[in-house]
Amino acid sequence: MSEDSPHLAKSLNAFHLWGIAVGLVISGEYFGWSYGWGQAGTLGFLITTLVVGTMYVAFIFSFTELTSAIPHAGGPFAYALRAFGPWGGALAGFATLIEFVFAPPAIALAIGAYLNVPFSGLDPRLAALGAYGVFMALNIAGVSIAATFELFVTLLAVFELVVFMGVVAPSFRLAHFLAGGWAGQDHFSLAAIGGIVAAIPFAIWFFLAIEGVAMAAEEAKEPRRTIPRAYITGIVTLTVLAFGVMIFAGGTGDWRALANLNDPLPQAMKGAVGQSSGWLHMLVWLGLFGLVASFHGIIMGYSRQIFALARGGFLPGVLARLHPRFRTPHLAILAGGAIGIAAIYSDRFVHLAGQPLTASIVTLSVFGALTMYIVSMAALFRLRRTQPEMIRPYRAPLYPALPALALGLASIALATMVYYNLALALLYGVVVAVLCLLAVVLGKPAAIDEDAGGGPAA
Repeated sequence: MSEDSPHLAKSLNAFHLWGIAVGLVISGEYFGWSYGWGQAGTLGFLITTLVVGTMYVAFIFSFTELTSAIPHAGGPFAYALRAFGPWGGALAGFATLIEFVFAPPAIALAIGAYLNVPFSGLDPRLAALGAYGVFMALNIAGVSIAATFELFVTLLAVFELVVFMGVVAPSFRLAHFLAGGWAGQDHFSLAAIGGIVAAIPFAIWFFLAIEGVAMAAEEAKEPRRTIPRAYITGIVTLTVLAFGVMIFAGGTGDWRALANLNDPLPQAMKGAVGQSSGWLHMLVWLGLFGLVASFHGIIMGYSRQIFALARGGFLPGVLARLHPRFRTPHLAILAGGAIGIAAIYSDRFVHLAGQPLTASIVTLSVFGALTMYIVSMAALFRLRRTQPEMIRPYRAPLYPALPALALGLASIALATMVYYNLALALLYGVVVAVLCLLAVVLGKPAAIDEDAGGGPAA
């Protein structure tokens, strides 16, 4: 590794990494998933979530092998580059970048929607812009400060979800959850299968971005020990919360009233305890912490991906510059934020595939995630075969069955996503192909150094 290659500071412990793993995802427990009820009903979506949850558990237990063996800020980009060379690295890197750059605008608008409840005169887009400004600044101020804040808001968000389940539990009735549970019907039919498949993106939203811990690996203390702990405890935490929130919310009353809403938890609690309850006001305010945790953490993730791609020669080198005082990739943080803010303010007049822009970019984010999952599992198999001597402090259990399960389920999910979103799939494919072509042909791709703990090889 060259002496002048930018180095990120190592200051994160296992608790910080757990906070990042859970915080990156936890907004998905607060909003977005209820659209799956609109597609598949409660029982159909329960099946979708079981399958997607299985995919994520298999993926994380396998992906952790790569993250602990190659603790690099590029995460999947670094693994694919080492396994498949520049073209594989470019594909994984830009797919991950699309996932992480396009998720924050949707979360920022959800923050604006939550704030619009107590402040009805506040423009949600203005609130979203303010959120970008505050949390980009916090990320620039230093990774230790940013990760400590992430841990704090994540703990509050987890606490709030536990409180939600406790408060609505007395109102839970299994009959409520079962009524019309098969895409609005009381009995399973062939029509329900289409809904189960169509609901895949909303089940993925429960877990989307947990892999972002990989982008913090280069800043972790003892990454080969702390990362496996963070990933495994993180996926267990998120799985329990996802199923708990979904089941309790669906059993408090008529779940159809919650489908296709951006705030299903406050509405479920309103039905259980009434609009004037102090519990409801607490949920609205503390619910912001779940959104903030994911928004803040994903900014950290996209900035490290931009930084790693620039340092590796796949993006302009200026984006790999570190702040002289804080040692954070400040230009990468600002560049990703500029794209997100542009998306927020384009939402009113830009539509893709007949959908508002923010709805479309959530789908594009899922396309990026699934592509990255597939390439990462393929990289795991290839590196096991071509580099058996690589130091692997953590090895995927049940190899090769578990990584193959993750690879197979991710491939099926991507195929169904393409089928139901053909126009967006074509747009996504063209964008990724152009980015890869420009990066590999016009850029200056570098190999990952053998220690994989920092910049490209000299």
